Amino acid sequence: MSKTSLMITALFVLAIIGAYSIYKPFLLSLSVAILLTMATFNLTKKLMHYTNSSKLSAGISSLLLILLLFVPIIYLTTVGVRYATQIDVAMVGEMIQTIKHSVENIPVVNHLSQQYLDDVKIAGYIKDSASYVASAGSAGLGFIKNMFLVIVFYFLINYYGNRLFELFLTLLPVSPLKGAKMIEEVSATMEVVLYSVIATAVFEGFLFGVMAGLLGFNGLLFGVIYGFASLIPIVGGMVVWAPVALYSWTNIDEHTAIIIALYSIIVISIIADTFIKPIIIKIIKEDLLKSPFQINEIIIFFSILAGMGTYGFWGMILGPATTAFLIAITKVYFDYNEK
Repeated sequence: MSKTSLMITALFVLAIIGAYSIYKPFLLSLSVAILLTMATFNLTKKLMHYTNSSKLSAGISSLLLILLLFVPIIYLTTVGVRYATQIDVAMVGEMIQTIKHSVENIPVVNHLSQQYLDDVKIAGYIKDSASYVASAGSAGLGFIKNMFLVIVFYFLINYYGNRLFELFLTLLPVSPLKGAKMIEEVSATMEVVLYSVIATAVFEGFLFGVMAGLLGFNGLLFGVIYGFASLIPIVGGMVVWAPVALYSWTNIDEHTAIIIALYSIIVISIIADTFIKPIIIKIIKEDLLKSPFQINEIIIFFSILAGMGTYGFWGMILGPATTAFLIAITKVYFDYNEK
């Protein structure tokens, strides 16, 4: 390597280090925006074809992103926090006593309820939770700031997409044709994951919201909450319908609680999640996106779990997207480097 090349390489590394130190606070928002841009690449390309304007297509894509992701989040963080801060400790104590009375004739369950459903412990948990929720204002401002930055970065990346695409192809150590194929495969994989997650969350949230609204609850609020809860691995919507059913049991009547539990288990968990959800994913993958790539649901499951454990809410996007990126890049690596 010549002195000139060595000097240019050193300056390039120093420039990257300096840029990292300056833009470090924005890396999370920028990463989310880049991944969302790749996941909606085909949509933006179609909008560009119909509008013949990069600014207009980027604006429409950003507006759709706001409507699909951020409007429900903002609604949940405003209305939901207000509901959470109004939790009545006495009402929760009454619910606990109802549970103990219902299971007192079941030996093992009764022992567990006496051990873990202690009024003093539950009251302490509620007090700590209430103080945490009450202090969510400052954290909420930071979250809203991150959402705003994601939207801004998403718009800019889509607006300057062609230039960034050409720059990325130039930096890749492969031919432009192979580089374009690599980006296409990564984008297609992430596209299936993102649209499938959004579609299933909206579908299950809608089902629960309709039922909650018919029973006199805030159907929109509980539908949004259930939609996000359905993304949580293992427990899923149970973290929503179980407390609602328990509240109905102690404050309304037993029939309402039974209806909520049976509807959530049979209609949503069994019929919708087990039978209809795979059909929705198949329709999105094969009919709408026409993607030839296979997405393993177990991988999606663990990617959401790992993402939420590391990044919180953004992990629902970063986990599957990063995992899909890794899978696609690994596949491309073996395809282009096989003997």
